[in-house]
Amino acid sequence: MALRNVKLTIAYDGSRYHGWQIQPGFPTVQETIQEAVRGLLGPDVRLFGASRTDAGVHALGQAGLIQIDSPIPTENLARAITGRLPDDIAIVKAEDVRMGFDVIGEVTNKLYRYTILCAKVRPVLHRNYCWHVPSALAVDPMHAAAQALVGKHDFKSFASAADNRQDSVRTVFRCDVTEKLDDENRWIQVEVEGDGFLYNMVRNIVGSLVEVGVGRWEPEQVAQVLRAKDRRAAGPIAPPNGLCLMWVEYA
Repeated sequence: MALRNVKLTIAYDGSRYHGWQIQPGFPTVQETIQEAVRGLLGPDVRLFGASRTDAGVHALGQAGLIQIDSPIPTENLARAITGRLPDDIAIVKAEDVRMGFDVIGEVTNKLYRYTILCAKVRPVLHRNYCWHVPSALAVDPMHAAAQALVGKHDFKSFASAADNRQDSVRTVFRCDVTEKLDDENRWIQVEVEGDGFLYNMVRNIVGSLVEVGVGRWEPEQVAQVLRAKDRRAAGPIAPPNGLCLMWVEYA
């Protein structure tokens, strides 16, 4: 059989995983899928992902890449691999891509969505999928502050201190803060679309916007944080469980 590249669209609940990337001694999404793929297609298959999501972060549209020489038709791979996976991971789609396709380097857009629940009572059924903030948040000032992040900027202030990449310049195409009412609850969503993200970047952005939402910061302070290029200037990091990678796009 001739080798072929197959791109996988992957959904997972990251609650019980130590992030995407394989780490010895810890359960990870990448390793769990790779072992399932190897059981189906052979012991040498390797899985590469477009985004290294953190521990506890979820995905509906992670992109992965495998190279295989199996006779299994591509249209059957998603179901076949999913059948070997635990219930909190699924392969949404499998499609052939050209040889030489770069699952990381050819990304043009990614969308992350962060969900916050403003409610008096702890959301026991949703606790793994949102940040519970018992106080009220002012959405309009948060959205106004977020507009300072749109464009091509050095996002070093919003990167983890452990992120030692030299290039911290990224382009954010949009950063929107919206709300939906559900009975007495207020669901607030922060959506950040960009060409790439630094380690913890979206969670640090959300933590800073919440400082605006509770009134501790004026909206203009987010622009000041951006210019500082210093992680200490930004707000606290938001918990991982509210974050979901919605999709990854390619040219």
